Amino acid sequence: MTQVEALAALRAPELADALHRLDNLIGHGQKCFLLGAGSSRCAGLPLTAELTEELLQSASLDEPSKQLLNAVRTQFADASNATFEDFLSEIVDLHAITQRRDARASSIRTVNVGGVDYDGALLQTAIDKIKLGISAIIGEKRTIETHRSFVRATHRNTRDGRSTGVVDYLVLNYDTVLEDALAFERIPYADGIDGGASGWWNPLVFDREGLGARVLKLHGSIDWVEQGEDVLPRRIGSFVQGGDASSRRILIWPASTKYRETQLDPYAQILARARSVLRPNFGEQRVLTICGYSFGDAHINVELDRALGESAGSLTVLVLTSEDQPTGLVKQWLDSPAIRDRVLVYAKRGFFHGGRSLTVDTDLPWWQFEVFTRLLGGER
Repeated sequence: MTQVEALAALRAPELADALHRLDNLIGHGQKCFLLGAGSSRCAGLPLTAELTEELLQSASLDEPSKQLLNAVRTQFADASNATFEDFLSEIVDLHAITQRRDARASSIRTVNVGGVDYDGALLQTAIDKIKLGISAIIGEKRTIETHRSFVRATHRNTRDGRSTGVVDYLVLNYDTVLEDALAFERIPYADGIDGGASGWWNPLVFDREGLGARVLKLHGSIDWVEQGEDVLPRRIGSFVQGGDASSRRILIWPASTKYRETQLDPYAQILARARSVLRPNFGEQRVLTICGYSFGDAHINVELDRALGESAGSLTVLVLTSEDQPTGLVKQWLDSPAIRDRVLVYAKRGFFHGGRSLTVDTDLPWWQFEVFTRLLGGER
């Protein structure tokens, strides 16, 4: 579907009301976004399933790490939509088992995967190599033009001339496409790192005056590293040789490990910020737009579900989904009389709000990030 055809498909008379509601929501002054992997697809970044295949071919993985990753993948052979995050989470869990055995001086301190015994050191090496592979793939040159258009449209004044205030982005991606776009558009933002090309973790930057955006990287970032025994992230310029470069580890969190990390900084601080964003102050109204997220992270789903249930009508959720119609958690929201009026779903084959549904026989592209960006910018 061409760019012209994409908008033409949305001009059908029966879609006018859905677009009017969308226009009112995205023009709201108090808005925030939850961005998943699908929102970076237009920048040339792979989706999670594609990244899994590329990772298995990555030159960053040595043979032992690749062998382990493939062995773990085999154990998910019958699983539905398993990705590298599941495999990495499994390896992290195995590493935790070896650590526990080491701490208790067990006589058996290895785990067997695919007929090979792995100790804690081998598993840690594999974890680090896999994260380096992810970073190498995601860190390749990408186009950010759509994201620049997105942040321009997001941060312009509302239709009645009011300032948008600070926009919060809850980002599930490891890449820095959004941060790059904000910088190119000269929108002051905070992501928790203080300094410049090299920096350190300082959550106080989220409260600085003059911000246009806060970027909450709920899964970590490819440009964050741990160094030595310091568990708080740093950003270290690619040409900086200071410190023990060999001890640097990419700071990203696969899904299952985030349950443990919620008690530790920086993740605990980021999550606390996200919870605050999803719970507007008394008397305020906020619109959360969810784009590019397939609702595959149980922890994130719990946070969204709780926030919507506890918001007392102050949070409206706009879901853009590639599914033909609502499924899973989103369907549960629409089936709940207590909250369904605050959930609007723009699906590939229809529009769903409260107890009302509009279904069509053709694909509607409004769920795509690049098309949503054009709608956000006022195109019709």
